Amino acid sequence: MRKTLDFRSRQKVVLPNGKTIHISFINHPGAVIIAPLLTSNIVVMLRQFRPALGRYIYELPAGTIDLPEKPLTCARRELLEETGYCAKKFKKLGKIYPVPGYSTEVIHIIKAEGLTAGKANPEDYEVIDIKLISKKQVKRLFKQGKLMDAKSICAFAHLGWI
Repeated sequence: MRKTLDFRSRQKVVLPNGKTIHISFINHPGAVIIAPLLTSNIVVMLRQFRPALGRYIYELPAGTIDLPEKPLTCARRELLEETGYCAKKFKKLGKIYPVPGYSTEVIHIIKAEGLTAGKANPEDYEVIDIKLISKKQVKRLFKQGKLMDAKSICAFAHLGWI
C-alpha cells in the first residue's frame, strides 16, 4: 500500500514582470501513462470507475511515480498492476503538464509493445474492466465524447490515433 503524502506548498514567487505573489500549488512526484499495444491496431484500455466523477470512464493505464522510482519502472509496475500485461519494449513518446496552474506534475507518455498476458493486481480502490480496443474504436469513442480522460487523449495524439 502506498503512503498518502501531502505535496501542497505555499511560496513567494517573483514573476518575470518583477511582481511578487504568493502561490499555493501541489508539488507532485510525477506520473506515467502507458499505451500498451497488443498489435499495431489494438490497445489495452481500462474502463475504470472514478469515485470523484461517480462513473466509469475509458482511459489508458497510468499511475503516480513512487519516488525515487524512475518513470520506466513505474510504467512496468502500473501496466502489470492494472492490466496484468508485461511488455518487452517500452518507448517514451513525450510528456505533458496536465494542470500547470496549480501543480508541478509531469506525466510521461510511454508506449509498450511485445505484450504477454498475466494476472492483474489492482489497488483496492481501483475498479477496472480491461478492454481491447481497436484504433477505429478509439477514434469513435473520442468523436462521440466517450473518451474524455485528458492524459489518454494526449497519449493517443502522440500515437497519431486521434
